[in-house]
Amino acid sequence: MIHLFDVLNTPIDERDPYLDDTLKKFPYVNGGLFSGSIEIPNFTPKIRELLFEEASSGFNWSGISPTIFGAVFESTLNPETRRAGGMHYTAIENIHKVIDPLFLDELKAEFDIAKIPSRNRKKNLLAFQDKLASLKIFDPACGSGNFLTESYLSLRRLENELLKELLGSQIQLGELVNPIKVSIGQFYGIEINDFAVAVAQTALWIAELQMMQDTREIIHRDLDFLPLKSYSNIHEGNALKIDWQKICPQPNYIIGNPPFVGASMMNAAQKAEAVKIFGKVKLSNSVDYVGAWYHLAAKFMTGTNIKAAFVSTNSITQGEQLAPLWKKVFDEYNMQIIFARRTFKWDSESLDKASVHCVVICIADKSLPVEKKIFDGDEIISAKNINPYLCDAPTIFIESRAKHLQDFVPRIILGNKPSDGGNLILSPAERKEILQREPALEKFIFRYVGGNEFINNIERYCLWLVNATPKELRKSKELYRRVDAVRKMREASTSAATRKTAETPHKFFFISQPTTEYILIPCHSSGGRKYIPMGFVSPDIIASNANLIIPNATLYHFGILTSSIHMAWMRTVCGYLGTSYRYSSNVVYNNFPWCEPTDNRRRAIETTAQKILDARKNYPDSTLADLYDELTMPADLRKAHRENDKAVALAYGFENILDDEAKIVGELMNRYVELTSD
Repeated sequence: MIHLFDVLNTPIDERDPYLDDTLKKFPYVNGGLFSGSIEIPNFTPKIRELLFEEASSGFNWSGISPTIFGAVFESTLNPETRRAGGMHYTAIENIHKVIDPLFLDELKAEFDIAKIPSRNRKKNLLAFQDKLASLKIFDPACGSGNFLTESYLSLRRLENELLKELLGSQIQLGELVNPIKVSIGQFYGIEINDFAVAVAQTALWIAELQMMQDTREIIHRDLDFLPLKSYSNIHEGNALKIDWQKICPQPNYIIGNPPFVGASMMNAAQKAEAVKIFGKVKLSNSVDYVGAWYHLAAKFMTGTNIKAAFVSTNSITQGEQLAPLWKKVFDEYNMQIIFARRTFKWDSESLDKASVHCVVICIADKSLPVEKKIFDGDEIISAKNINPYLCDAPTIFIESRAKHLQDFVPRIILGNKPSDGGNLILSPAERKEILQREPALEKFIFRYVGGNEFINNIERYCLWLVNATPKELRKSKELYRRVDAVRKMREASTSAATRKTAETPHKFFFISQPTTEYILIPCHSSGGRKYIPMGFVSPDIIASNANLIIPNATLYHFGILTSSIHMAWMRTVCGYLGTSYRYSSNVVYNNFPWCEPTDNRRRAIETTAQKILDARKNYPDSTLADLYDELTMPADLRKAHRENDKAVALAYGFENILDDEAKIVGELMNRYVELTSD
């Protein structure tokens, strides 16, 4: 058996570079220093470089980064395993985005007060040290322990600063009394992977040894307290099935980054676990896996002073899953959001440098008086209330709505759905070939656009046979063959609705095509754009079900919808597909509060809306993708949009907050509350 102590105290150039060709034993602390063992794969040169740093004499403990153990663990797993478990290991800088506003900033402020010269200074410092030693921190999805380890290091650094204040440069004489009170025994975790549990335990031990070395330099005495006391506070198990109270009774803080597994990526077991926790409410199966940790934390914390802050993928603040996730947290468990960090890129300290778009959300019981803050990039916003959309606005849940909440708003519908097995859709080459054989079919071939075709001006066609007579269908070999293929495909479908439409195989499964000009809005578009490319389309262009369409829409409607006011609402309440906007009728459009402007304001919007369309015409060789790329957007189009934004802002009374998207959304949510108050 190879022990960690032996490995780390062997000079690098004398170590076996692979620790044998098979799995070896990597010991960890379990009561006697490095007397137990766990299995890990070979050390690669890269892991060696991360883990080991040679000192001038012997091994330098300060050369190990305890949080790097997470990267070592992650490197032993294949990408599929990591994705399935939602595993994501984090950089120290990002860990502090959680723990600093949760407890560390407040503790530092208390320390600054305690060390102020006064008659009770020593008493105050000792009381503060006792407070540090009393804190309990719990991570119910601790992985390899990065959050716990960095939290421990942060408290011990504070304690070492406190010891400097207490002892100054004095050399301690007489019998040595251990001055350290903060212990790794204050840190608790649950982790489902047995190897990660051992890595977390080892990381905490290494951190303790490092901080002991720092303390020794402060008090100028050796601290030979080996073997160190054993703690078994990192528990192996499924956090969604374990009673947290038995693992860590009454912690002060709950922290971590629970598994990043989206609802669509959850396996059957994960889905069953989550739904059991959420309850069988509407859309409960659409909530991301991390939502289960929020629910369990909220239930655990109800009626206490505990605070919990988790890193989550930003999808939990978007789209349809927001209501089934947060309603119970707010209403049944009586929680409030006390601070939140809006979407940012969460970088991993893993070897493959993965990153995702995340938020940090901290919850606590509503009875707890707190100052609420929203972190948005480098800006810190004091808030009266933080709702689940991470806005300083009333706590609301924008749920799916079949009809718009204002009667005067035009109806929006999904584009035409073929469900044809591809038999009614044509590429440009297929269109050309068909017309060469049967020129008479030209009257049945129409331009066909999905969102991608509309934005990128891609040619695509369809057979639009709604007015074709039976004789015309039988006479054409091409039509007869394709229609027959549609019939057979639909008859074989497992959907009763699809089988029903086998009776009319020459028609699209669902038809919504207007007979007049209409506004087309792509359901999906790049999240990097300030404005979703949308526009008026003639009725002879068939919109696919990858679009939403608004028949009989006017320039006024276009001006409102393409404005930054509507875009701010969309970005806040829509769902996302990766980083792309997922515009929906039932959540985004039907819940959007429209203004009711004066005639003059309406005409002003119509004028600026037309200027947008005119500016687009100045670039006939450019696609909407070209025109709405933030880097290549032409100046005259940008100016036209800006003028339209101002006209819409005036109609809403938002002219003073036009450049503050968060305030715009807050005002829109206030109007939504008014419209839905009945």
